[in-house]
Amino acid sequence: MSEHMVDVTVHIDETIGAEAREGIQDRLRDLNGVMAASSHDDKPHLLLVEYDPERVSGQEILDTVVGTGVHAELIGL
Repeated sequence: MSEHMVDVTVHIDETIGAEAREGIQDRLRDLNGVMAASSHDDKPHLLLVEYDPERVSGQEILDTVVGTGVHAELIGL
């Protein structure tokens, strides 16, 4: 595993509840290289993901989120 971890913020276009966000976060945490995925009720459209770029790409993270049926984009690398 790399010692160089990075963060990316994912913006989800739809308004989804806490349970749906938790499901997306669980799927992200299942990716090899994702160390953490979190969101907050006061900013439900934003997910913060910490990951190892040597093991998973930002595009893979975005594809995983979009694969849950929402529209999303990366807003920070």
